[in-house]
Amino acid sequence: MKQSLRSALIILCFYTASAFCAVEAKQDAEQKAMAVLDAFMTSFSASDPIAHTANYHFPHFRLANGEMQVWQTREDAIRDHKLIFPRLQDSGWHHSIWVERKVIGVSDTKVHVATKFRRLREDGSEIVTAESLYVLTLEQGRWGVKLRSSYLR
Repeated sequence: MKQSLRSALIILCFYTASAFCAVEAKQDAEQKAMAVLDAFMTSFSASDPIAHTANYHFPHFRLANGEMQVWQTREDAIRDHKLIFPRLQDSGWHHSIWVERKVIGVSDTKVHVATKFRRLREDGSEIVTAESLYVLTLEQGRWGVKLRSSYLR
């Protein structure tokens, strides 16, 4: 009887520890994904293509306006963002902010985040608010944005 109870307790401890570790791994993934999204938005608002693309994994995918844009390499993304940022600024854009971020799926190697962001003028007035889905992945020991889909033109 003592041996059975001891075995049961060992098994219970093993499963409890495993469940705790799984929860901890998911919380860690969620925190790291949010840190990447913070850096993503900060570098985007700074119009810094080098810092901004450091938050991507490649190939990187963006679905917007019914079109899938694919950047195969970081150099491709940097080149295009050197054109994107001036066009945004010409439209009156000054910076962007997260309005809402909600993790809707998480594993130890992938996080899905439903977001709402706002583009603003220098005086803080709104240009547009849009919803997006970001998928962040852990690749080669680093978290980054792998793909995003937005309802923004």
